[in-house]
Amino acid sequence: MNSSQRPGAQNPQQAETRLVTAGRDTKAQKGFVNPPVFHGSTVLYPTAEDLHAHRSEFQYGRHGTPTTRALQDVLMTLESPQCAGVGLAPSGLAAISTTLLAVAKAGDHILVCDNAYRPTRNFCNGMLARYGVETTYFDPLIGSGIEALFKPNTRAVLVEAPGSQSFEMPDIPAIAGVAHARGALVIDDNTWATPLYHRSLELGVDISMQAGTKYIGGHSDIMFGTISANATAWPIIAENIRLLGVCAGPDDVYLALRGMRTLSVRLAQHYRSGLEMARWLARRPEVLRVLHPALESDPGHAIWKRDFTGASGLFSIVLQPKPQKAVDAMLDSLKLFGMGFSWGGFESLAIPFDCSEYRTATKWAPGGPTLRLHIGLENLDDLKADLDRGFAVFNAA
Repeated sequence: MNSSQRPGAQNPQQAETRLVTAGRDTKAQKGFVNPPVFHGSTVLYPTAEDLHAHRSEFQYGRHGTPTTRALQDVLMTLESPQCAGVGLAPSGLAAISTTLLAVAKAGDHILVCDNAYRPTRNFCNGMLARYGVETTYFDPLIGSGIEALFKPNTRAVLVEAPGSQSFEMPDIPAIAGVAHARGALVIDDNTWATPLYHRSLELGVDISMQAGTKYIGGHSDIMFGTISANATAWPIIAENIRLLGVCAGPDDVYLALRGMRTLSVRLAQHYRSGLEMARWLARRPEVLRVLHPALESDPGHAIWKRDFTGASGLFSIVLQPKPQKAVDAMLDSLKLFGMGFSWGGFESLAIPFDCSEYRTATKWAPGGPTLRLHIGLENLDDLKADLDRGFAVFNAA
């Protein structure tokens, strides 16, 4: 799909309305509100002439169905006008790997922020390295100073805003200005805020990725990824999707489409609850520091305020120095906060983490044990009471 096909490209409706109305054709759907789920591989052509000419709206299930088209329509309306196309992947990591394989070839060099999602690093250090692509990691706060790290063969810069687990906020426009002057593409992992709150393609990003597993799905029951690109990058993304055979399953596509309809109300609640919880935690004696860019005290707050219109329910805290057994006892005592390696669903989560073992361009020394929290859709007073009990165990351990 290209930008000229964008549903409502000239439509002044707000994002909340477009999330509900885009990708729907009730007349074609026999009056039903939701499009049907197409489970299919083979698409039949009416004549031999049509077959030879590939004259059909859909050619093969892997290349798309009416269900995938509906989801792409919604995603296109959510992205910036600069978006020329949206690709669908079976997971967030698949979206990342598909993108990196599209922009880099043997002998190339890429720059990746030091606070990137760890599986992104694993892919760069593993598969890309085996294919002869060199990766240099950079301080996410480097800004325009990134120019010193460019080489003649640097093809792309990958940022994550804010960074995974540690939540540093990069200056994307400054980085993009340098990258484009050097002929490199800019890639953004936009999972945390989604295009609803962060239209990164308007800030100079060429390719914006999301783990739709998180807020797009919203119910912790799908694996899904998206790749949105501007007119410069979309042709290579589309080609790579076709060559790799990347596609998402029809049921996950349907659930992602359903999740998009309620994204604005869910994310607004995550935003409100997450920020209120962050402020409450910042006043706790057990908490050394809260890592949340929407907090006025956060070092990245000015960039967040400039570049974002909202925040999600995910952030981290640094606890006062205590042995790991005290942290584990606290986690084991929690009833409403589950322990699991995802987020973006309706449920609250808490996991311990330590970036020090894999950071290479920066040093991770927060001053105490760290927890990443996802604030779900539960009652906030109940969540605070749960953490209050956990802190009592933390203090007593």
